[in-house]
Amino acid sequence: MRRFWSRGAVDSTPAGEKTGPPLDPDYMIKWDFDDPVNPQNWPVRFKWWVTFQLGMLALAGSLGSSIITPADHIIADYVGVSSEVAVLDVSLYLVGFVFGPIIWAPVSEIWGRRVSILPPVFCQALFAIGTARSKTAAAVYCTRFFTGFFGSAPISNVTAALGDIWSRETRGTAVSLYAVAVNGGPALGPIIGAAIILNPRLDWRWCCYILAIWVFVTFLMAFFFLPEMYPPVLLKRKAQSVRMERNDPRYYHPHEHIQLDVHSIVTKQLARPMKMLFTEPIVTCIAIYASFVYGVMYLTLEVFPIVFQEVRGWNPLIGALPFLALLIGVISSVGLNIWNQFRYNEIAKAANGKAVPEARLPPMAFGAVFFVVGAFWFAWTAEPPHHWILPCFAALFIGVGFNCIFQQCLNFLVDVYGIYAASSTAAVTFLRSIMAAGLPLAAKPMIRALGIGPGVSIIGAVAAVLLPIPFLFMKYGPRLRGLSKLVPEKLHG
Repeated sequence: MRRFWSRGAVDSTPAGEKTGPPLDPDYMIKWDFDDPVNPQNWPVRFKWWVTFQLGMLALAGSLGSSIITPADHIIADYVGVSSEVAVLDVSLYLVGFVFGPIIWAPVSEIWGRRVSILPPVFCQALFAIGTARSKTAAAVYCTRFFTGFFGSAPISNVTAALGDIWSRETRGTAVSLYAVAVNGGPALGPIIGAAIILNPRLDWRWCCYILAIWVFVTFLMAFFFLPEMYPPVLLKRKAQSVRMERNDPRYYHPHEHIQLDVHSIVTKQLARPMKMLFTEPIVTCIAIYASFVYGVMYLTLEVFPIVFQEVRGWNPLIGALPFLALLIGVISSVGLNIWNQFRYNEIAKAANGKAVPEARLPPMAFGAVFFVVGAFWFAWTAEPPHHWILPCFAALFIGVGFNCIFQQCLNFLVDVYGIYAASSTAAVTFLRSIMAAGLPLAAKPMIRALGIGPGVSIIGAVAAVLLPIPFLFMKYGPRLRGLSKLVPEKLHG
């Protein structure tokens, strides 16, 4: 009996669900020492293979948000709407990101990561084809909403899944490389879309067909090779296996005794991300900051075409190339984030192996400064007579700042909330998607009313106001953790 569990191990079961009658704790299945089924003990090469698959799934979701933007004016003419209304193909996709994580994150915490990711990704591809076949504005925008709704599944759950397989000593490196996929998607999409619409053999529908092909390929790869990673689900399966091997019904894991009903799902599972957003000070503060920088990333989808196509007269493909500066900025920040992982390990070692979430934050503070500088730099060098290289360098600064801020926000939440990481990141995804859906709608009216310099300077001013957040977290983070009811007891300051 003893070989099936380890003293002092945690059962990794989300608290708060209705469970069955009390069972003998001596027969509760836990991880063995060096248990090969435990995702934390998988071979490193296999972990990287799983991380690659998760990154490609997340890239499919983020790429879908922006790949269609170069065709906005074509779609507007085709379905008979104004250029301002055409932006809805991005905004409604991101509205899908608002509602999707509220479903997919709790699903992952009940039935596991595969169930919460793979079926929605398959549906994402189907609705992308639906957009390509649409002939009315209502059909285009409705299918775009559902493409985003289902495409949000990997984006809302991958960070938590990485926490399942990587220890906190190595997770920062994995998240750094994953972040390139999920954060690089919005910058890569306009370039691909512009190349498609300029090809005389293709039309705007191929933006959606190409997306569907990419999603189907990644889905098939993950369907055959992506394993289940969520510890409670794996322990439940282990309990079932042990009962069969020993022909003893007393062996169990609490996760298999969760009793779900409509009331439980609504009040505990679906409501958890929203509850964390409004009652957890840590989640609230992180969500506000991450949502702002994420929204600005999508604001560039409307601002860059104004700056480089309307003002400078470049064609759609050349005008989309400055998005590469954003992508280069995102990639450039990876080195800093990986360096901070080694620094974090030393700090955690000095703290006797305890997690030190605040040690994740220095790159976030560095990125906050870069983000402010990049926003003001872009605002006042975007138009002639300034050389085009100047706003491109500014975009690089914005990319560096965005990825440093966004990635460390996610690392911080996973460190703090552990088993509830999916719900905490879902809460952030909910708010950031609202911001990302709204800001592109405001871009053209704001720029045309105020001009590029003053309009983008407003963004820089808000970034400057939010700049102290990472510094405040580094100082007061332990106190905030002490106010939480969901932070593991060992992490309370």
